[in-house]
Amino acid sequence: MSSAIPDTPDSQVSSVSAVSAAEVARGVMRLFARNDVWCLPEMPLRNKRRADLMGVDAKGQIVIVEIKVARSDLLGDGKWPDYLEFCDLFYWALAPELDRSPLDSPDYQPEACGVIIADGYDAEIIRPAPLHPLSAARRKKEVERLARTALRRHTGLIDPRCAELFPD
Repeated sequence: MSSAIPDTPDSQVSSVSAVSAAEVARGVMRLFARNDVWCLPEMPLRNKRRADLMGVDAKGQIVIVEIKVARSDLLGDGKWPDYLEFCDLFYWALAPELDRSPLDSPDYQPEACGVIIADGYDAEIIRPAPLHPLSAARRKKEVERLARTALRRHTGLIDPRCAELFPD
């Protein structure tokens, strides 16, 4: 992925992203895999929210990624602070053509959030996520929940009938 990602206002590009949320997720997951971070899409949290991606890095730190491919979705998202109590590192992941300037405003707490630009092939961290360590007890609980969800999904791939009987 080119390091020269345009910072073009949405008024100068199509209002419909050429890159889907699934493609952004795939690009982020490839970037993370190269860096020994393994994650699950659509991870339910205990506060009834659902993280677009949630994973664990090689140090055992929990990473959450919120994906945006449309300006209206980015500007209308008021729930994202609810994710911060469940992760050590939080990232926004955006489609390359999406204007990322709102993420620099105080409403988006740039001091608490990293930024990734991604497409269906790869991704690039353009602002690293600052570390906000969870308590050891919270991290242990969340890693266990993530592991159990991953194992449940894996079992469902092997035995779809089991997944039907015991859904998330």
